[in-house]
Amino acid sequence: MQSNFGILAMIQQGYYATYPLLFISVVCLAIIFERVWALWGVGPKTAKLADSLIPQLRQGKFNEALQATQARATAAERIYHTLISGSQTMDRDHLLELDDERRYQEGLEFRRYIWVLATAGASAPFIGLFGTVVGILVAFQSMAIMGTGGFSVVAAGISEALISTALGLAVAIVAVIFYNYFSVKIENISAIQHINDDRLIDATLQGRQARGN
Repeated sequence: MQSNFGILAMIQQGYYATYPLLFISVVCLAIIFERVWALWGVGPKTAKLADSLIPQLRQGKFNEALQATQARATAAERIYHTLISGSQTMDRDHLLELDDERRYQEGLEFRRYIWVLATAGASAPFIGLFGTVVGILVAFQSMAIMGTGGFSVVAAGISEALISTALGLAVAIVAVIFYNYFSVKIENISAIQHINDDRLIDATLQGRQARGN
């Protein structure tokens, strides 16, 4: 109990740095949970939807495939719906260009907010260091005013100052880890989407040939 009280007291003492860091940590946690929820299972669902559409498209059943993606509730549904709609009149090169545009738009949506994690990871240690420097200056100033020497005089002030650095490093470590995690995950999703988009385009062109278009 005493240890917890001491930590809380030190956080309150260095409020000029610790409070902003606590706010940043809450924002980062909210973004982490939101992005985990938004990206959960996107890759497998993308491939599964493509597998269900390709047999229909190869048989030229474009209306059925459009109905299956009509909700456009996910990135895969929106991209597939656009490609299937355009495939009835466009050639392969134009479909690939359309695919690139749609995947880029959806990629921006996947990356929404994660820039905050990168910013927090870069700035949190400096905010913590700022709090530590200010705290140490205050501690030495107190020693000068008291007119006494010795480390014991400033030990409490320095410990209060160092909590800012510790908190800044903790926030930065979590933010950087999850920023890298989301970056890799989004790249994997984009690769899966690209592969299945190519399969879908091939299937639509085969369907046009089957219908004699």
